[in-house]
Amino acid sequence: MKRVTALLAAAALLASPAVAQPRPCLTALEAESLALVALPEIITQTGQVCAARLPAASLIRRRQGPLVAKYQAAADAAWPAAQGAIAKLSNPAATLLLQSDYARPVLTSLITPLIVGRIALADCGTIDRLVTLLEPLPPRNTAGVIVTVLQYLKADRARGGRSDAPDLPLCPAP
Repeated sequence: MKRVTALLAAAALLASPAVAQPRPCLTALEAESLALVALPEIITQTGQVCAARLPAASLIRRRQGPLVAKYQAAADAAWPAAQGAIAKLSNPAATLLLQSDYARPVLTSLITPLIVGRIALADCGTIDRLVTLLEPLPPRNTAGVIVTVLQYLKADRARGGRSDAPDLPLCPAP
């Protein structure tokens, strides 16, 4: 009888294959919230990496001041949405951990080196120019530009384009 039950169970599994669960993805607003949370630290550390290549008056080299303060305020406001985005991608048990005072510094300490560590010193002038051009925009717009570029790179990769584009869990752009 056990053999018959096992055979029936195996046949049922073969006859009705499990439906693959779609991989969760982040909407543009969720991804922007994560970007906003990381941007103050990314800006600060990029300034440190590029300090020897840029003039002292460079925006990106200022560790404190209006630029970093503006992004820090936006990061504080974006943190609740970023927590939701992280919870969406992770185990439900992580939700409790996200309420900890340590969650945000851990997140930024994981993300920032991945980005800043890829900076080539030869690119510091271009990065400084980009930051100077984006500086008048509200931080949410800057995060939107970043996420839109990442969505474009992801779509290009899916079409057989750049294979070095990051495979991030971003939902397709509308």
